[in-house]
Amino acid sequence: MSEEEIYTDHDHYIVELNIDSDSLPVTNVEMQHERRVAIFDLLEANGFRPLESERGPYLVDLSLQDGQRLVMDVKRSTGTEVGKYTLSLTPFRRIVKDYFLICESYHNAIRTATSAQIEAIDMGRRGLHNEGSRLLTDSLRNSIDVDFNTSRRIFTLICSLHRRPS
Repeated sequence: MSEEEIYTDHDHYIVELNIDSDSLPVTNVEMQHERRVAIFDLLEANGFRPLESERGPYLVDLSLQDGQRLVMDVKRSTGTEVGKYTLSLTPFRRIVKDYFLICESYHNAIRTATSAQIEAIDMGRRGLHNEGSRLLTDSLRNSIDVDFNTSRRIFTLICSLHRRPS
């Protein structure tokens, strides 16, 4: 069965994603927009399949527990519980920190750097984002199967749970 069939065969995708407001850090307008865009993009196209679930689609509530664990409360769109999945964020600390640093460098470079320098920084930013996405996919491998783009968007949301306004 191809990866595409895994997700479309039984409606294995997220139709609604919510983030617990108590888990969200104080944000500025730019960060709120970034989070809304990530959620919108994720809902537009995603592949998400809890391994023990035969059918979707899914409602997902994300929350941060103790500032160190991501909790994904997953239900079917009918409201039937699928499960709660807890993921330690400790392995993500370095990548998230480095990602924030390179994003800051990117935003600073936009004002003064050449287009070649900006492109090089952006390539590094995308590389770190991909590394975080692969780590997320690997961390979920025993409980939830996600496609790469879904993993990228969830990684963006993980970052948004840690980011503080500058």
